[in-house]
Amino acid sequence: MSAGKVYQERSRDRSIPEDSTLTPDFDEASWDMAGSLALSTQLSTGRSLIKLAESGHDDIVVCTADLGRPTQVIDFGRRYPERYFNFGIAERNMIGAAAGLATTGWLPVISNYSFFLALMGLENIRNDICYPNLKVRMVGTHSGIAMGFYGTSHHCNEDIGALRALADLVLMAPCDATAIEAALTSTIAHPGPIYFRCGRGRETPVYETPPEWRIGGSNRLREGGDATILAIGVEVAFALEAADLLAQDGIEVEVVDMYSIAPIDEARILEAARRHGRLFTAEEHNVTSGFAGAVADVLADHGVGAKVTRIGLPDSYSILGPPTHLYRHYAMDGAGIAQRVREGLAAG
Repeated sequence: MSAGKVYQERSRDRSIPEDSTLTPDFDEASWDMAGSLALSTQLSTGRSLIKLAESGHDDIVVCTADLGRPTQVIDFGRRYPERYFNFGIAERNMIGAAAGLATTGWLPVISNYSFFLALMGLENIRNDICYPNLKVRMVGTHSGIAMGFYGTSHHCNEDIGALRALADLVLMAPCDATAIEAALTSTIAHPGPIYFRCGRGRETPVYETPPEWRIGGSNRLREGGDATILAIGVEVAFALEAADLLAQDGIEVEVVDMYSIAPIDEARILEAARRHGRLFTAEEHNVTSGFAGAVADVLADHGVGAKVTRIGLPDSYSILGPPTHLYRHYAMDGAGIAQRVREGLAAG
């Protein structure tokens, strides 16, 4: 679909603000904040929360720190202005206020960029939300290197490592719009805090309908007997693409959407490790402290031997560039993952 067509379609449902600089002749090969508002169709937080509110969840309130438009919750604010709070550039205050709202019977949903929410607000998430085990939902968008040109301050490659160390916090990574809807809806009754790690809304769709979603769960998306790719977030679609490429070489890999990072689906990891002993983890995160580490912890705890190849960002600060270029540069796209699997299997 052309950028102009996308603009026209999205304008009909008012997803683009009236004062946007986006025009029908916008070049979709470029990447800027105006374009992302029109093309970030996989950020379904606002739409999902409206559905929940319409179904009777009158306790939902949305909190954001001046990022209602780019995180796509502005429509909830237009529909329910009395339940929508914009705290301006005051992320820590927002987290504390959300905790306070939770103590008075509301269900606060924080929607913000991951680097401002998970990294800048880590202390407040720990002390204000997790320590008292409050029912707060946090949706961190534009995780990993999704902000591209915005630089190191806006890249978020350390949040999994930080957040999975917090007691009582459920950590999940929906891979597309349908997964976000399933995540929010299926966990609505959970009494404690949940952090949803999301992308920038330009992810390739994986699910056609809302998938089964549970705390501590995962979804096998493709069968394969040669190896298993355990993927999260944007890497799920890339892993499926890699599996198609590998199949052309006669290599059949299993692909699993490991959407629940903490708690993690230990049974799925152990079953794959015992079956063929060759695992590949794929994440948009520093591989030294993130999802790969969680997988390794499971293997070590159960004394199960398997060779694990970690696909993701190296232990350094990521460079700047368009996200698509960065995925290719770090061998995190479909072709890159496929090559890493070929090399890993060849090495034994």
